[in-house]
Amino acid sequence: MAPPRPLRFGVLGCADIAWRRTLPAMVAAPDVEVAAVASRDLDKAARFAAAFGCASVSGYEALLASPDIDAVYLPLPAMLHAKWVGKALRAGKHVLAEKPLTGDAESTGQLLRLADSLGLVLLENVAFPHHAQHARVGKLIADGAIGDVRDFTSVFTIPPLPENDIRHRPDVGGGALLDMGIYPLHVALHHLGSDIEVVHAVLRVRARTGAVVSGRILACTPGGVTADLFFGMEHSYRTSCEFAGTRGRLRLDRPFTPSPTFQPVVRIDRQDHHEEITLRADDQFSNVVRYFAAAVRKGEDTADRTAASLRQAQLVGDVERAAMRIEIP
Repeated sequence: MAPPRPLRFGVLGCADIAWRRTLPAMVAAPDVEVAAVASRDLDKAARFAAAFGCASVSGYEALLASPDIDAVYLPLPAMLHAKWVGKALRAGKHVLAEKPLTGDAESTGQLLRLADSLGLVLLENVAFPHHAQHARVGKLIADGAIGDVRDFTSVFTIPPLPENDIRHRPDVGGGALLDMGIYPLHVALHHLGSDIEVVHAVLRVRARTGAVVSGRILACTPGGVTADLFFGMEHSYRTSCEFAGTRGRLRLDRPFTPSPTFQPVVRIDRQDHHEEITLRADDQFSNVVRYFAAAVRKGEDTADRTAASLRQAQLVGDVERAAMRIEIP
């Protein structure tokens, strides 16, 4: 019996994240093929095609019309996702879309319902929950390594971006809340539960562009566990999350963007006790690709990730409504 043909991906757009992380993971994955890359700039598409051994296509509509494409990977700017995810689904393609799925909860819910009604897989590429370090941290917390969790802190900040970066254009890139802020919000959702609620927020907004460049969010669970979440694109580079419990603290550095060869270190501090646990390296992008492919081929359940995407979008809306906005030059 001949083996089944690979899951054939078409790529809409030539983003840096596709070049650095997602497409290498797809090329390396068994039973997956990068079949074509589409761009409005054919030179860009040709560069990607040469690097990843696939066809180059001029324009997104042409790729979606191809009967040889089973699934679409969509790394377009954030505020273009709703339009092109919808088009891809209506063209009968499964979709793996970069985060955020859309810029608002209503659009996110509509797309998730559309995918379900068509029997298609729609997955938001929030990759870090698929890294083994988060399962290990969850088990340590559940096993009482620091007692009962009382407070949680997470940060994701990056150095200032060039003025022409799309993240300074809220109509296209969405700004820092939708780009960096997603990470601390989602990790709080992942580890503290879907019933977490936004209490207050502060957003720093660039006056001349209207783009959110940084912010801070205070959230809380019904049981009173607080979450203090920082994000922005006007800082030094920092990523971390820390749990404070009744018996100690647990800290994880690089919770969001570890390279495939990076070995995470979990640091646990209790009175008169310090412990460092070095974890195995893992490739979260390869894990996402395999997870998506299994959902398409075997019908494996993605309900937990679908629910997390919708709740994340709702929390982003709550932040926008609750925030004190500070205009800066």
